[in-house]
Amino acid sequence: MKTHRITTRLANFRIFVNEQQTGDTGQPQELLVNVSKRRTKPTTPITCHLLALLLVTVAWVSDADSMVFAEDGYELEIIKSKRLLLVKKGTEIERRYHIAHGKGGKGTKRRAGDNKTPIGVYRVLEFEQDSKFHYFMQLNYPNMLDAWYGYKNKVISGDEFEAILWALNNGRLPPQDTGLGGFIGIHGIGEVNGQKLLVHHEFNWTEGCIALTNEEINELRQYVGIGTRVVVRK
Repeated sequence: MKTHRITTRLANFRIFVNEQQTGDTGQPQELLVNVSKRRTKPTTPITCHLLALLLVTVAWVSDADSMVFAEDGYELEIIKSKRLLLVKKGTEIERRYHIAHGKGGKGTKRRAGDNKTPIGVYRVLEFEQDSKFHYFMQLNYPNMLDAWYGYKNKVISGDEFEAILWALNNGRLPPQDTGLGGFIGIHGIGEVNGQKLLVHHEFNWTEGCIALTNEEINELRQYVGIGTRVVVRK
């Protein structure tokens, strides 16, 4: 387990973040946030609402959103390096699917346009039946860790960080138009022809989403509902 300590300054508070990195998702699994008074001149404005949201995440863990979503028994596990999607019920594997993911390659998504599939824990929040990719299951990307790194790396503003945390804490879709990008989900391949199927089988071709064939996404629908947990591993 690796521990990273990060210090950032917001208004009259100094916020210490300990990132506990465990598991094989390649993402920190826990954020421990400590807030203390500071005496120096503030460098970035902070609202009372943002501070309250930060305090809510004092012991944020990868499945903290279970407070918002009821479990339905099924979970999706995506292993990017194996191009594999598993449908799991407890420890049992119900189905396996070959997938294509983001053409941006290894690593997690850090900003819009990097064409990477994010690594972490997400929930299915919306469905689009008439998608150009046949059927679309939208995830609640960016999650709290994505938002934290986006703020720390100056990809998003404090207001955007606050808006993302508020949405996630209320079981809603976070803003999709920030520097972190959005509209990440699981979908089919749309209009089918032999060349498309060959590309799908051989290459990771998406802009960050997870793709299955149309027949497979139709089958997957029976296992997925609003709030279904999706774990994406490296």
